[in-house]
Amino acid sequence: MAFKTVDLLFEEAGFTIEDVAERSTLLPERVEAIALGRWTPSPTEREQIAQAFKVAVDSISWGHTMDPRNVRYRQKGLHKQSGHLGD
Repeated sequence: MAFKTVDLLFEEAGFTIEDVAERSTLLPERVEAIALGRWTPSPTEREQIAQAFKVAVDSISWGHTMDPRNVRYRQKGLHKQSGHLGD
């Protein structure tokens, strides 16, 4: 079985965050966080998202997809003298 990420499901279905929020009864902010890989959904949220896309829960690849190091770099920038992130 081929797994798809939530962001790929959005792309294929042409849905907006609001579309999936309405279909899943989740808050748009939560749907966005799940789609961007910032939030690993609970089992109930997984069922709601899967139902919104009309796919099986076990056909979706769930989990964080963002690299925390890159997130911190984008938030604070690279410290030029020491080469350490943030600080």
